[in-house]
Amino acid sequence: MSDSRRTDFTGRTVVVTGASSGIGAAAARRFAALGATVAVVGRSHQKTGAVAAEIGAEAHLVDYGRLDDVRRLAGELLTRYPRIDVLANNAGGFFTSRKESADGHELTFQVNHLAPFLLTNLLLDRLAEAPNGSRVVNTASVEYRKGRLDLDDLDRRRGRYRWREAYAAAKLATVAFTGELARRGRGTGVTASSFHPGSIASDVARDSAMMRAFMGSRLVKAMMSTPEEGAEPLLHLAGAPNAAAVNGAYFDRLEREEPRNAQATDPEFARRLWDRSAQLTGLAAITPGEGNGPRRALPTEVGLASEDAGPNAFPAPR
Repeated sequence: MSDSRRTDFTGRTVVVTGASSGIGAAAARRFAALGATVAVVGRSHQKTGAVAAEIGAEAHLVDYGRLDDVRRLAGELLTRYPRIDVLANNAGGFFTSRKESADGHELTFQVNHLAPFLLTNLLLDRLAEAPNGSRVVNTASVEYRKGRLDLDDLDRRRGRYRWREAYAAAKLATVAFTGELARRGRGTGVTASSFHPGSIASDVARDSAMMRAFMGSRLVKAMMSTPEEGAEPLLHLAGAPNAAAVNGAYFDRLEREEPRNAQATDPEFARRLWDRSAQLTGLAAITPGEGNGPRRALPTEVGLASEDAGPNAFPAPR
């Protein structure tokens, strides 16, 4: 049994993204049951609102296909919550064909990495102010092992688009980002961990009727774990007694694993990915707890357009 079942979150505020269904919804319910004030973040107005109403929390809507909407969400959270103790970056997904976000980025990369990178940075000062330290817990995937990132082509404009490669690369970015955040957060009280939740039975197929039918079959569901089981590592890392012991760590379910990808263990690569991500999201290079107040998004060369990319995404096989 995970220690998270005994952790008392009373008085703490937990932000859970991707909380309208699946792992995120299961985690939101568990955090609320353990006494936390939960910010339920999702794209679907109906589903996000339903989860929030069920646990007596507030719903916060966001479209990760638009970085301006991520900035709006960050401002909303900073206004509403005077403290944030846990940020669970759980939202994610992949697309079976190449799509671009409203910001001009490859959508799988933006949804899984750029959007949570931006949100985390915009909340860093508030996280650093948590009286007993704060945790950033990122939902990754074992697929990161197969990933490769080209810092000169993060939007995958070169060559043939393969959705599995795009997803693996995006989750590699999650693991590398976690390690770099842990390094930059040392001494500030902000720690970071990432995890693979397992193969989860969830609402996965939003842009493929064939995938939707396959994943909805009784046989496939019987072979997969439940969202509640998928949420266990998230709760475990959020409530681990010794935050420093899991800072920068990657977990395969509840077992710590030394990352099995050369880029994931290369600190210089992680630093360069951070700097490139800051450039792509319009952020200055920052460190938590610098005391400069709320993070200011710098002007970016990427024009913003109105486009709701969310409905075409679906959570990836974990």
